[in-house]
Amino acid sequence: MSLDLPPVAPSVTAELVQGLTPRLRKRLDAGIAKLAGRPSVRDGDTVRIAVDDDTHLELHAPGGIVTGAEAIRCGCLLAPDCLHRAAAASAAPIADPDSTSDPGSGSIPDAADAPLSVDPASTRPAAEPEAATPEQCAAAQAMYGAAAAVLEAGTDGAGAVLQAELLRAAHTARISGLPRGAASAVSVVTQLRAARGVDPAYRLTDLAAALREVLGTAHRLPRSTGPELAALRGTSRQPYVPDGSLRLYGLFSEPVLTATGYAGAVTWTVDAQGRLHTLSDVAPGGSGRAVGAADRAVRIGDTALTHRELSRAGLAVSGATVSPTGRLGAGAGVRAVRASGATWHEAPLDRLWTPPVAEQVSRALTGGDGLLFLDVTLTGTVREAAGDCLLADCEGLALRLAAAHDHPALPYRDNLRLLAATPGTRLRVVARLEPSAVPRALLLATDHPRDPGAHLDLGLDRLQHADLPAPAMPPAGPPAVLDEAPLHLLRRRVHQAASAGRRVLAFPGDSAADGRRLSRYGLACAGDLLDELHAAAADRSRDVFGRLVPADVNRFARAWLAAAHYTEEVDRALCAAAWGADPAPPPSL
Repeated sequence: MSLDLPPVAPSVTAELVQGLTPRLRKRLDAGIAKLAGRPSVRDGDTVRIAVDDDTHLELHAPGGIVTGAEAIRCGCLLAPDCLHRAAAASAAPIADPDSTSDPGSGSIPDAADAPLSVDPASTRPAAEPEAATPEQCAAAQAMYGAAAAVLEAGTDGAGAVLQAELLRAAHTARISGLPRGAASAVSVVTQLRAARGVDPAYRLTDLAAALREVLGTAHRLPRSTGPELAALRGTSRQPYVPDGSLRLYGLFSEPVLTATGYAGAVTWTVDAQGRLHTLSDVAPGGSGRAVGAADRAVRIGDTALTHRELSRAGLAVSGATVSPTGRLGAGAGVRAVRASGATWHEAPLDRLWTPPVAEQVSRALTGGDGLLFLDVTLTGTVREAAGDCLLADCEGLALRLAAAHDHPALPYRDNLRLLAATPGTRLRVVARLEPSAVPRALLLATDHPRDPGAHLDLGLDRLQHADLPAPAMPPAGPPAVLDEAPLHLLRRRVHQAASAGRRVLAFPGDSAADGRRLSRYGLACAGDLLDELHAAAADRSRDVFGRLVPADVNRFARAWLAAAHYTEEVDRALCAAAWGADPAPPPSL
């Protein structure tokens, strides 16, 4: 999309698409494509698009977001129920209703990707467990139906009309008190738009994960009670509680560039007790903002430190407020001044590398921040489908360290390529666990190869050849081929369905061989799920006149959800086994 449009609230898009006649709905996707090639001009809070020589379309966005249908005006004869208004809303980024009103952090959280906090009041013992309200059950059912329709159609068939239905369900879920489901539904729509727009940042795994989240949340919510219900509802804003005075030490900074249209930087800090805290500057934007945010001043107190500087310095904070996930608030009563920092080999930062690796992995798999603090020795490279990654020895484990982000504007990939040329180098690193059947993590930061008192943020700093020591050992040979459990046979079908819809699994074929192979590896349940997925996709009955009746969308959605949930949990168990950690208990579905 070449137009620079302001974000539009999901309810506005849903309202405008619903107001179209059936004939105009069929033309909506073509209208969006046509609108993308028209010239536009931004004048303050207003964007004007020249639909043709005589017709102009205006989007008025006070505060940067279009919050009402009346803010999109068109001069054509069919207005206000014209195709142009709905096309503009469908082409614009999706606004987060809470994105401009988070006084605690001054940042925009991505509720679909971050762990959701639970309201402490909802976890107090009660005489009778709280259940979902009728309105919430109805909202969950609508959300499930809209997501099932998207899964049925696949990315090619899930055009603006199906997206608007899911946005309507997301709006209903939000006003019913289900922010977690609403955020997940919006994430699905964002991923669909990225797929249909051939966005290089699109990942099929992200779409499948978003669909699994929205379907799983909607499926479980009507039958949940107590703390489980509170977790499924989620919270629209994380509560911030006073935490007195904090002495913080910068740990590292990482750029943020999401497929949902947000960009910026997050700086991780550690207090004197070894607890992790974050300060973030994330807002709607692209790769330019992700690169530039590191040189913006940290928004806390009166400090002039940038994120890049804070990752190597310290802060003394008074009147601090902290969310349950460790995010620092930036309220009016918070004061902060610059203080001295510490290296990774000095207290209190060095405590992070003390726990055994298996213990860190267990914590990451049970809903922690996902960070791993490792001492490694580089041994070479290994080629994967997504590109080369580093091989390293970590307490006897053959660890794979991959780039945290593939966008060319971020230097992750270039830095890994340089580090790969120095086998034998001993490094202290910060990485994020990536569940896999082999020990694998995304490399975020590392201490300097020549200066142990300094560190490099691999998403922001660029290594130079002069920074590298001479190789201490010859490159290792190719890693041994692992005899892995063939879970990919099921995962591939899950991803195919998310991309191409039900019909891609309904084609005649022999899936029995895949089922037998899964059974030989002790994955009989995976074989049964694969058979049911194919059966649900091909299930088409006929009426008394021999005509095909509509497919059972709900049966296929249930089969797909079961298969997706199973592969996720098996991946977690295999990841724990690869690291020698205790597997996390799976949540009930």
